[in-house]
Amino acid sequence: MRTQFSPLWRRVVPTAVVGAVVAAALTGASGAAQAGVPVYHRAAAAIPDRVSDLLARMSLDDKLGQMTQVDRSVLTPADLTTYRIGSVLSGGGSAPTSNTAQAWADMYDGYQRAALATPLGIPMIYGVDAVHGHNNVRGATIFPHNIGLGATRDPALVQRIGRAVAEEVSGTGIDWNFAPCLCVARNDRWGRTYESFGEVPELASAMASYIPGLQGGSLADSGSVLATAKHYLGDGGTTNGTDQGDTQLSEQELRAIHLPPFQEAVRRGVGSVMVSFSSWNGAKVHGSQYLITTLLKGELGFGGIVVSDWAGIDQLDGQTGASGSDVRTAINAGIDVVMVPYEYKAFLATLRAEVLANRISMARIDDANRRILTKKFELGLFERPYTDRSYTATVGSAAHRELARQAVRESQVLLKNDNGVLPLDKGARKLFVAGKSANDIGNQSGGWTISWQGSSGAITPGTTILQGIQQSVSTSTAVTYNRTGTGIDASYDAAIAVVGETPYAEGQGDRPGGLGLDQEDIATLNRLQASGVPLVVVLVSGRPLDIAAQLSNWDALVAAWLPGTEGGGVADVLFGAYRPTGKLPSTWMRQASQQPINSGDGKASLFPYGYGLSY
Repeated sequence: MRTQFSPLWRRVVPTAVVGAVVAAALTGASGAAQAGVPVYHRAAAAIPDRVSDLLARMSLDDKLGQMTQVDRSVLTPADLTTYRIGSVLSGGGSAPTSNTAQAWADMYDGYQRAALATPLGIPMIYGVDAVHGHNNVRGATIFPHNIGLGATRDPALVQRIGRAVAEEVSGTGIDWNFAPCLCVARNDRWGRTYESFGEVPELASAMASYIPGLQGGSLADSGSVLATAKHYLGDGGTTNGTDQGDTQLSEQELRAIHLPPFQEAVRRGVGSVMVSFSSWNGAKVHGSQYLITTLLKGELGFGGIVVSDWAGIDQLDGQTGASGSDVRTAINAGIDVVMVPYEYKAFLATLRAEVLANRISMARIDDANRRILTKKFELGLFERPYTDRSYTATVGSAAHRELARQAVRESQVLLKNDNGVLPLDKGARKLFVAGKSANDIGNQSGGWTISWQGSSGAITPGTTILQGIQQSVSTSTAVTYNRTGTGIDASYDAAIAVVGETPYAEGQGDRPGGLGLDQEDIATLNRLQASGVPLVVVLVSGRPLDIAAQLSNWDALVAAWLPGTEGGGVADVLFGAYRPTGKLPSTWMRQASQQPINSGDGKASLFPYGYGLSY
């Protein structure tokens, strides 16, 4: 997945043998040509042998640096070298000033050069939350969020999406993706519901096909990146759907509902697992040796990297910042890489003090480093440390956008279609389009798009749903658009209202009160309904909404979820170019007070799990 050979061993190998070793590495030569070269720099050596050789050469500072992950916004290349930082990340919205694929690749290579300047030349690894495409990068292909992919019931498609995302991520240098989210969302009040493939473990497990899409047949394959199963464990089951809340379940229930997707991820060879902010029966998962070491690493046999969530260990003692108690509890619980993400100098000093005081054993430090270094060797970072620029042009490519459009088509769920109003006639005389999300890439993409929480507006290139409609109809069809529905009358053949939620992410997306449409949407829908023309509602949202009171006024309802940049896929279904095949990944409530409502709980739903009409 990387390119540009670099003599990382220059600091530890005599200059006289450099030329011979370069030739050996490039040609696969061995024996005398590699005499004197450290085992860890021998590409043909077995990875466990390379890891052991390197580990024996590392100082304590080298090892602690490998366990430290820092956000790019506070890390200079010079500090990366000085503090031996092993991992860099971009949090949501943390991007180079020129937010282009080329600028990302240049930034990555700059950090990598700094890593290679350390005494042992250990390459760094860079992580991002590319959770529905390479969503931090302007111009990247934005795929439907996971709730929409769950509606497709198409694991093969999801694997193809994983591959496309891996290529776009690789084209910017990045080698570690904090995806897929394998949480099982059980309460739609939760602001991360759209990051879940659905409410049952079987669906999330099936969609773990995303992992081989990202990682390829081997991490050493061209265009492969390290995948992350998150958030371990139970974050979709918190009481009241509270983000970072408490999952109050017996161990039997936890294992039955929330563990199976992670079991499947481990079976598929996932390279890393991210720990959840949430608690299990009052105890923070970041400090749970039972869940992380006994269950995940022991019982499930996970041999990869366990990474914390953003400053996740800071919450363990209830005080601000990462205290000694936080650090030793988390590391001893089994966390290998700590997403600090800002106060890395203080974190390193604290971690060092805990080790020197024997409150964290060197065996635990070495186990963490062995896991980290193994993945770096498997990724081929020691041989190919820099961005593979052959993938840079795939960012936002036509082929990837077409794949995303197919995903949008398959994710549409037709919930109501009275009198066969859908599919609409491409040759209709006059159509009216309204709604705040009809012509808004930001709204249809949702959170985790360019910025952490996402935002409304033309935040990245793409096709809005309105543009998709305009491109679908005949040249003789007049399409009128007004956001609020002003101007409609009985002369139109049909009205299409594209309404729903505006972007949000974790925390800000929690809805402990109502789950209904906002006043702008209701006013828009009332104007359209008053005209008397057939009304088609396209709901753009990250979860089922409380719409039962309005549903009788609509002739058709399509759940479009958060489709991303390819709004043409929505129009393809509206006009019958692709018949709807999507099935509900979550039970649709009759009213918000029913939350949590899930398949098999005996509550009367508006639409059951798995529901979906077609033409």
